[in-house]
Amino acid sequence: MLRCIAIDDEDLALELLEDNISRVPFLQLVAKSGNPIEAIGFIQREKPDLVFLDIQMPGLTGLQVIQSLPNKPMFIFVTAYEKYALDGFKLNVVDYLVKPVSLDRFVEACNKALELHQLKNKPAEIVRDTEPAYFFINSDYSHIKLTFADIVFIEGLKDYIKIHLKSSKPIVVRLSMKSIEEQLPSSSFLRIQKSYIVAKDSITAIRKNSVFIGTTELPIGDIYKEAVYSLLGIQPQ
Repeated sequence: MLRCIAIDDEDLALELLEDNISRVPFLQLVAKSGNPIEAIGFIQREKPDLVFLDIQMPGLTGLQVIQSLPNKPMFIFVTAYEKYALDGFKLNVVDYLVKPVSLDRFVEACNKALELHQLKNKPAEIVRDTEPAYFFINSDYSHIKLTFADIVFIEGLKDYIKIHLKSSKPIVVRLSMKSIEEQLPSSSFLRIQKSYIVAKDSITAIRKNSVFIGTTELPIGDIYKEAVYSLLGIQPQ
């Protein structure tokens, strides 16, 4: 339901506007006025979703009414003058109706307002991470669950790898660096050398050809140097 206000200084035009509003199921008329200054008070007090507004009125024009409001609802101009159409759309009015207005054309403008209102008030979609934050690895005849966030860095030892963790002592498993690298999200981990993969969040400093994780210094391999600096958004030294 759109709460709306009708503003027109001509009594007959205001009656016709009120009648058209009553024919649209999703419109609720909460106030009407033939005085633009009074109408500003109605808008500020009622906080409508939509205002039907004439342009040529004594005291203030419809354009001035819109410009005077700090918090603007949606507006549809209903006027006998075509010449203000460009000015109206510069003020982001939903539609510009020229009198006499057919009911079909009136409903079309109202539908535009409803669609815009629904778009503005659509609840933000919650983006859920579909990828798991963990994986399982075989060690000592068991499947051990490791979370990506717990990994500090991984060290290659010929046919084995050593996984250094935040929460416990390192785990050594028979696995290749290539195999473990394929299981890690590239957004969080970085291969810095043939024998080292590091968690980006664990990096505390980069100095010349080394990556530091706290006081632990790990070498950057020549073939990985450009990729390391590029992914971290800094220039090689």
